[in-house]
Order: sequence, then C-alpha cells, then structure tokens
Amino acid sequence: MKKIVLLAAVIVLSSGLLSAQADDDKYKRIPLIGESAPSFNAETTTGTLTFPGDFGSKWKILFAHPQDFTPVCSSELLELANLQKEFDKLGVKIAVVSTASLEDHLKWKKALEEIEYKGRIATKIKFPLIDDESRQISNLYGMIHPSISGTKSVRGLFIIDPDNIIRAVSFYPLNVGRSSEEILRSVIALQTADNNIMTPSDWKPGDDLIVATPPVTDQRTENVPDGFYKLAWFMWYKKANSAN
Repeated sequence: MKKIVLLAAVIVLSSGLLSAQADDDKYKRIPLIGESAPSFNAETTTGTLTFPGDFGSKWKILFAHPQDFTPVCSSELLELANLQKEFDKLGVKIAVVSTASLEDHLKWKKALEEIEYKGRIATKIKFPLIDDESRQISNLYGMIHPSISGTKSVRGLFIIDPDNIIRAVSFYPLNVGRSSEEILRSVIALQTADNNIMTPSDWKPGDDLIVATPPVTDQRTENVPDGFYKLAWFMWYKKANSAN
C-alpha cells in the first residue's frame, strides 16, 4: 500500500514539474509571424511605455541588443538614430530593449549623442531605450538564448504592423551587427507587399514586383497584359511604374 501511495506521489510531483516546465518554456517561446505582439509595461529613457499599445496604429520595431556601452551595440544604435527621419516618414516607431538598467541606458544614450559616427554630426536619440534588467521582456519575446547567455538578450528584431501583428522576426549573434538599411528596406517591403503583390530577392523601392496571382487565367499564355511581364510561366512581374 505504501509503495502505491509513494508511486502516486511521484507521478503527481513529476506531472507538476513537467507542467511548470511547459509553462516556463511557453513563456520563453519566440512569438511567431502572424501572432499578436506580446504586451508589456516598462520604464524607458522617454518615460513609462506600454508596448505596443502606446504606439497606436503605427508600424513598430522592437529592437533588442545585448549590452550597453559595447561597441557593436553602440554602432547599431548610432545607425538607427541616423535613419530616424526615414522611419518617421514610413510611420514607424522604434523601441530598443536590453537587460541593462534605466540608469545605464540614460548614461549610454548621453554618451552616444556626443559621438560623430562615420563623420556625421552627433545625433539625438529620440526612440526609447527600455529597462529590462529583470529580463521579463527578453523572455517574453524569446530573446534569451541560454546556449549563448542566460543574462543577455541576443540581437532580436520584431517588425510589427499597425494591428499589432508580428510581420517579421530576425535574430543575430552577439558578435555580428545588423544592417539598419536592411531593416528600413524590410519595412518598406512589408508595407508594399500586400494585395496580391510580393517582393523578389534583393528588392529595393522602385524595383518591379512579383504578382502572387498572374493577371491571366492561363499562366502559359503568350498574351501579357500591359504593365506586366513574365520570366517564366511561374514568374510574373508587375512593372513598378504601371498604374495600380
């Protein structure tokens, strides 16, 4: 009888541990494309922020980096600051997060705003730097990768649309800086690639676009409507300068 009771206790305990582990794993799961962006409240260099709600019906970028006062992270933020006006034109709000404290963020921001990077004049950083010393946000977005570091987030990036749906996700290792120009291009591509339109590899604004559904019933037809062309029966393009 004692053995049965003991076995039952072990099973219950094991089930509880597995359930707790499952909940923990779910909490640290990376949000996927097409899902709603997880919400959080945090203190930042521009005040208290509720993300993504406070940014309203704007496109949003959540940009994670490992650590303040490090050279690669500093170069990334200086490049983002240089493109602030371009992101503003696209209706994009940027929020930067790391596992550093608000105090460190404020000191680092001040130091960055005094650097003349690549011969450019020093630039004010207008986007918020988020305090995530507790690692709650980094875990919420699956940006703590234990094989690399249990305390620092990897270089995660989430592009979120006006409906707060995640539209693009990327991760880079700690020792490789990201391209701010590629982030900008990705946003433009996402804003462009809707309503039966797709962007081909290496697409840039002004380039021709791929159509998801050809403008003809028979894709093998030789009759190509004005404003379109094809490279193969399965590769139809719409000219960028053609009327919508």
